[in-house]
Amino acid sequence: MVYTSQAYDCIYDWIDKKIRKKLNKQLFRPYAEYISIENPQFFNRIHNHSTWGNAGVGMIGLVMDDDELVNWALKGLDIQVSGDFVKDNDGGSIQLEGQMEAGFFAQLDNAFSPDGYYTEGPYYQRYAMYPFLIFAQGLANKKPELRILDYRDGLLIKAVYALVDQTNAAGEFFPINDAQKGMSLASRELVNAVSMAYHYGGKDAELLSLIQAQGRVPLNDSGLSASAGIAAGQTKPYVLKSRELTDGANGDEGAIGILRSENWTLMMKYAKHGMGHGHFDRLGFLLYDGKKEVIQDYGSARWVNIEHKDGGGYLKENTTWAKQTVAHNTVVVNRMTQFEAKVDASEKSPGTPYLFDASDKNVQVVSAKETNAYDGISMQRTMSILKLEELENPLILDLFSIQADDQNTFDLPLYYVGELMSTNMEFKKNNTLEPMGSTFGYQHLWKEGQGKISAENFRMTWFNGENFYTVTFQANEADEVLFTRIGANDPSFNLRHDPGLILRRRAGSTLFVTTIEAHGRYNPADEIPINSFTSIVELRILHESKDYAAVEIELKNGPVYVFAFSLTDKNPESKHSINLKQDKLTWNGHFQLIKRATEKEEI
Repeated sequence: MVYTSQAYDCIYDWIDKKIRKKLNKQLFRPYAEYISIENPQFFNRIHNHSTWGNAGVGMIGLVMDDDELVNWALKGLDIQVSGDFVKDNDGGSIQLEGQMEAGFFAQLDNAFSPDGYYTEGPYYQRYAMYPFLIFAQGLANKKPELRILDYRDGLLIKAVYALVDQTNAAGEFFPINDAQKGMSLASRELVNAVSMAYHYGGKDAELLSLIQAQGRVPLNDSGLSASAGIAAGQTKPYVLKSRELTDGANGDEGAIGILRSENWTLMMKYAKHGMGHGHFDRLGFLLYDGKKEVIQDYGSARWVNIEHKDGGGYLKENTTWAKQTVAHNTVVVNRMTQFEAKVDASEKSPGTPYLFDASDKNVQVVSAKETNAYDGISMQRTMSILKLEELENPLILDLFSIQADDQNTFDLPLYYVGELMSTNMEFKKNNTLEPMGSTFGYQHLWKEGQGKISAENFRMTWFNGENFYTVTFQANEADEVLFTRIGANDPSFNLRHDPGLILRRRAGSTLFVTTIEAHGRYNPADEIPINSFTSIVELRILHESKDYAAVEIELKNGPVYVFAFSLTDKNPESKHSINLKQDKLTWNGHFQLIKRATEKEEI
């Protein structure tokens, strides 16, 4: 209906009046009623599919000057949906808890945060942006008194920027929640969206560089405006910056944090669940080096529109694997998915942003808490990108603090992309493979190898593209490393057989400390590896408690760096002091990076 209404609008005024009346009465009005009053459980919900329904009914109403249809589209239907319609086929609720409104305005009010973040994630925001914007364009033309493009402080234009900012250097969206990897700014929806944002949003010259890269424009006023700007030489490069995007209608229900430094793009997720398309991945992260995935999010188990794979729809492994916590780079407690894999429980309890600070390009920090995913357990993850002058690339530092009432088994997965080069431990490679469990996603993991960590650090180097990457874990006695491969219990080969590793720890309250370093290069044409080994000699915990975390990073042929962080007091004016084994560490503010050489030097 969204597309047909545009075509109908193009011929509406010159078509024969009798034919037009017949089409209106016998085709388009009944079709609009079918979408709306005959299927209120579809039309009234907050969901990307319903956005298409609202827009389709509203747009055909604009074409036919049928104000009743337009009002249905804007405000929803005053129809009570029976109790049988409580879930959609994605497992999400038809209506949000306490929802008292429906229709296009309700979609704008509930599905977006004030920053323009869409609660289902960027993949489905991309899908929904076309009906949002094309209906808004029609309303701007025929009902300018609504000032729809100014609604919620220009929310729809903000949403385009939010989408652009959720991409890597290749313009590909972060594949969080149900998302097919590779979806990008080149999609037809974004071709329309970016030109509209340029035309209606103040003619930001940086958007022209994105439009140039897209290589096409929509055939409307927005496309003409963008083309004119490019032809006039007004293009400026779009600069992707570090930013936090809040979630929830009021911006107070979690967020995602995006840190960017040189080639690194790090995204940590502590948002709402994402309704039926959400994953149980609270405090998970993904990492890019330029256009390359270094630490990946699996995305969805689906081959969109490819009939070979269950007609192109979601595969059962999307539920049994892709949505489960163990499929993500975040802690799993007692081999159980967060919130016991219950969507409603997760949706009602978003993560808690703690700190986002990208004001200093040398030390950027994102920190968030999750206190409800597991009973009796509070988790806080703090991720930093540190620019250390002795290293060729910025360093990723990850502090994952857990406060627990009892002893638990903690699994910390890391889904690296590339080929394993070496580790600093002995491990057993399994010739006979067995699944790692029977539920919560573990049934889809092969255990390819395992080993007990004997040193204070576990280190693994892998190769990806032309670069080397090393992850270093601070280890406790009896920690175990498991080398995994996705693909167990997958009779139809629906899953990618990607590698991963899991650091397993049996503990009460604990602190996981990890660094990820990009270093060196190797060109197969000259066969000369350069700087293929890590520069980190040792990673040590200096202090861990419910209030503070302090770690020490010793570099090869260089100084020692200390990073200290307050886990409970984020007042930038606060003074902090913790006792170490040999001295006392003091600092002001949320955190501090200290460089120690022969003399202590604060930076």
